[in-house]
Amino acid sequence: MDIRKVKKLIELLEDSNLSEIEIHEGEESVRLSRHTAASQVAMPVAAPAVAAPVAAAAPPPAAAPVAESSDDDAGLPEGHVVRSPMVGTYYSAPSPEAEAFVSVGQMVKPGDTLCMIEAMKMFNQIEADKAGKVVSILGENGDAVEYDQPLFVIA
Repeated sequence: MDIRKVKKLIELLEDSNLSEIEIHEGEESVRLSRHTAASQVAMPVAAPAVAAPVAAAAPPPAAAPVAESSDDDAGLPEGHVVRSPMVGTYYSAPSPEAEAFVSVGQMVKPGDTLCMIEAMKMFNQIEADKAGKVVSILGENGDAVEYDQPLFVIA
């Protein structure tokens, strides 16, 4: 199944009030399900008798997990730490020639895009979950990030 078809199905699911879509194409199948309590939006399912690859889609997270302070945050400035919800590649802007989503000193509100993390060829927007001023940007454009790695500090 073509990845463009899977992406189109994800868009259809997001734009509608459907909670689930399942498509069978030959011996391949894809099932997309919306879970309100979980951060996972799309889950591909391969037919049991098929060994052919099925396109996988990583879901966009609603917001990054956060922590106010911990032992690992000893060298960070005071404030609300926004952490990476996944392993992937950090991008500070939507394209190489575009302006960064945020800069140090900028005021943000909940829902503002802070950065993007590419995982499995899907770009996931990381959004602020707290209003305040960005006091530190810890990610470098193009760098690999780990799960729970501090990315931003918002005061």
